[in-house]
Amino acid sequence: MTALTAVLLLRAFANGCSSMTGVEAIADGVPMFKVPQERNAMITTGIMATILASMLAGIGFLFIHFHMLPTEGRTLMSVLVEQVFGQSLMFFFVQIMTMIILYLAANTAFNGMPPLLYFMSKDGYVPRYLGERGERLSFSNGIILLTMGAALLMIVFKGNVEHLISLYALGVFLSFTIAQTAICKHWHLLKCKYWRLYAGINGLGAMVTGVVVIIVLLTKFIYGAWIVVLLIPTLVYCFKKIHAHYEDVRQQLVLTPEDYKQHYRTNGEGTNYIIVPLASPTQAVARAIAYAKVIGVTNGKIYAVHVATDEAKGEKVKRLWAELEPEVELVVVPSPYRQMSTPLINFINQLRQKNKPGDMITVVIPEFETRKLWHRFMHNQSGWLLRLKMLNYMDVVVATVPLQFKR
Repeated sequence: MTALTAVLLLRAFANGCSSMTGVEAIADGVPMFKVPQERNAMITTGIMATILASMLAGIGFLFIHFHMLPTEGRTLMSVLVEQVFGQSLMFFFVQIMTMIILYLAANTAFNGMPPLLYFMSKDGYVPRYLGERGERLSFSNGIILLTMGAALLMIVFKGNVEHLISLYALGVFLSFTIAQTAICKHWHLLKCKYWRLYAGINGLGAMVTGVVVIIVLLTKFIYGAWIVVLLIPTLVYCFKKIHAHYEDVRQQLVLTPEDYKQHYRTNGEGTNYIIVPLASPTQAVARAIAYAKVIGVTNGKIYAVHVATDEAKGEKVKRLWAELEPEVELVVVPSPYRQMSTPLINFINQLRQKNKPGDMITVVIPEFETRKLWHRFMHNQSGWLLRLKMLNYMDVVVATVPLQFKR
């Protein structure tokens, strides 16, 4: 009994613990059971645990009985089946059935994690879209996220099954430990009849699974277990930040009658200052001006704003604009450093400082939409960038008037 033997035994124990996983999928799927859901889930868990224990004990006995040792490139299960049945039809049948069972076992995560993300999204600890159902009534966004994470792990670990299973076992038994500890705390707070017995059972479960976590962590640390050590605190931090963000959003979106009367109830008075930025008069600009006239027909004042990086071009735009639309004032904003958005934002800030209660500022951005997606890469995205900067201003409304190209 040397230190090396102890390490080998602990690693074998860590690998074997992965055989105990799978029953946790029932806990995630309790709402899918028939009423009474809790009782049916408990019965199913008991049946699964019995099957698991009997199969593990039987297969382990056969391994010892046939004095089997690990074989390079083959699983002990395939060697065992060949030892019992030989290269017969039964051998290939067992191999195919094992593959199907493993496929269904991999599908367990896709049945369990998306509903878990749904519950977390309801509590505000993950993005809300992870709780939305897709066209087939499944949590499509959660499935896509899980697929990307699984693919990333496969690439990082180069498909090494031993290391991936150890990583999986560590995560599962850590969740077991947390769940058992939480249930133990639940019985302590509830203090119903026999609560000490129930708390003792869950406390024992937490101790056993906690020991498994420590052993797996120590024996598999350099083989990828360190990822879990870093990942879990990072995820918890992200969950808390997401929850804090949603709380901030909720507090800022709450509308009380007092707020509405003080800030939003008006008698329709005020001026809508409509700004149409343009580089040069085009069909898209003409559509934007037409839209600006519609929304500013009563209390609106329209400004066509040209940011001039070149004085000669600015004069040319002025002359052309005077011929096309003399009723709409053209404001030429000089930009000696060839910036496009900053001079326009400065002009809007000057209007904002003159605003009276009830006044609004609307920025109408003319854009053209290309027929094909790759055509968009041929043009700059100045309108999109301008819209992103404008959205930071509380009292500025940003509208986009698209011009659809036909070819």
